[in-house]
Amino acid sequence: MPENTAPSNGTVQCGTLESSDCLVTLSASETLRLDYRGGNAALFRDRTEAIAMELLGLHGLESVAISVQDNGALEVTLRARLETAIERFLQGR
Repeated sequence: MPENTAPSNGTVQCGTLESSDCLVTLSASETLRLDYRGGNAALFRDRTEAIAMELLGLHGLESVAISVQDNGALEVTLRARLETAIERFLQGR
């Protein structure tokens, strides 16, 4: 399977819906999609998209769907959840 494609079966999650955390869901998709939800979406959407795009680029992923439900996660938490979800996704190949 080429490096920029996703496993045919894979949906992975990382995180929780607890306060000060986020739930990241990553799954196979024909195109790149990012869905960001949270109480402060207007403030943090651009930050989250930039981090997600950076990490996806580092791993050569171009065709995935990412959903982030943010419940006040700090940037370091968001980055760790995204990195872990990507690693789990890649392990499913």
